[in-house]
Amino acid sequence: MADQDARSPVGIEPPALSVLRWAEPPEGPAVVLLDQTRLPAQEVELVCADVPALVRAIRTLAVRGAPLLGIAGGYGVALAAARGEDVARAAELLAGARPTAVNLGYGARRVAEAYRCAEEKRAGRGQAASAALAEARALHREDAAASARMARYGLDLLAELLPDGPHRLLTHCNTGALVSGGEGTAFAVALRAHRKGRLRQLWVDETRPLLQGARLTAYEAARNGLPFQVLTDSAAGSLFAAGEVDAVLIGADRIAADGSVANKVGSYPLAVLAKYHHVPFVVVAPTSTVDLGTPDGAAVVVEQRSASEVTEFTFPGPASAGAEAGASASAPVGAQAYNPAFDITPPELVTAIVTEEGVVSPVTGVGLAELCARSSQVTIS
Repeated sequence: MADQDARSPVGIEPPALSVLRWAEPPEGPAVVLLDQTRLPAQEVELVCADVPALVRAIRTLAVRGAPLLGIAGGYGVALAAARGEDVARAAELLAGARPTAVNLGYGARRVAEAYRCAEEKRAGRGQAASAALAEARALHREDAAASARMARYGLDLLAELLPDGPHRLLTHCNTGALVSGGEGTAFAVALRAHRKGRLRQLWVDETRPLLQGARLTAYEAARNGLPFQVLTDSAAGSLFAAGEVDAVLIGADRIAADGSVANKVGSYPLAVLAKYHHVPFVVVAPTSTVDLGTPDGAAVVVEQRSASEVTEFTFPGPASAGAEAGASASAPVGAQAYNPAFDITPPELVTAIVTEEGVVSPVTGVGLAELCARSSQVTIS
C-alpha cells in the first residue's frame, strides 16, 4: 500500500502532470517530454529538437502509451514543418517508430494532412507550419476531452456490472495521465471511481519486463491518493482465486475491426483468468485506437523488442536509495529471450470496450463499426 504521506487528500487534486508540451525557446521549436524511463526516481524533461530525437524517445519508451503517442506523432510532424523539413518523410518515420501503436500513425498522418491542405491553398511555408501546429494542438485537446468522457462512461458501466461497490479493480501496464492528453484511459476510470468514493482497491500489475505498472501506474496512483497495491504479474491468478478482483480494466494499443485487442503483453492471460472466474474484463480506449483496416487480431503486427529488456535489469537513474544508473544481468550471458511488447485478446474474452463515444458490449465487429461511425477519429490503415 502506498505510504499515507505520499497521497493527496481525497477531494484535492494534485497539479496536472506536464507530460508533453510544445516549446519555442530562442534556439528553436522543440517537443518537450517528461522522460518516463526516469520515473519514479526522477521527474526529468527530455527536449526533442528534431524528428530523429523524437523517434528515439518513442523507441526507448521515454514517451509511450497509445493516445500520447498519437499526440507525439502530431507534434513531431509540426516540428518538422516548423524546421522546414520534409513533412511527409517525418510522418513516415514517426508512424514506423512503433508499429503496433495505431494512434502514432494516426496523429502523424492527420497533422501531415493539415500541412498538405494548407500548401494546396497556396499558403506560405510559415502558414502551413502554423496549420500543422494548430492541428497537433487540436488533437491534444480532443484527447483530453475524450479521456474525461471515457472515465464517465467507464464508471457508469462498472455501476451496472457491479452495483454493490466499492470496486476492487485490477489493471495492467500504465493507462493514466502519462499516456494521454488528459487523465488517461483505464486509469482515468479508476481515478473517477476513487473521487466518487467507489474505489476500494486498485491492484497494479508490475508489468514485466519494463515495470510500467510498478514504476508508472503506482507513481500516478500514489500521486492521486488512490488505495493501491503492486503485485507481480504471476500473482494475479491467486488474486482471482481468492475472490479479490471485481473487474479488470486495461487500455489498448490497437483494436482490430472484429474487436480483438492488442495491448501490453500480459493482458491476454488476465482476460483468460477473468473469463474463468466470471469477472468483467473491460478495455478503455479512444476511438482513434480502433483500426478498421486491420480485420482481426491475427493481422496485427506485434512489436518484438530487445532480448536485453528480459535478460538484464536496467536502473533508470539515481534512485532515492542512492543506486546508480546501470544494468544488472538477470539471465546468463548469451541467453536468448522472447520479448513481444504486446499480446492479442480475442473479442469473446472482452466484456466491453469503453470509448469516448460510448460502450460496445457484447464486443462484435458490427457493434464496433456502428459506434465508430459516430466518430471522426477512427483509423483506417
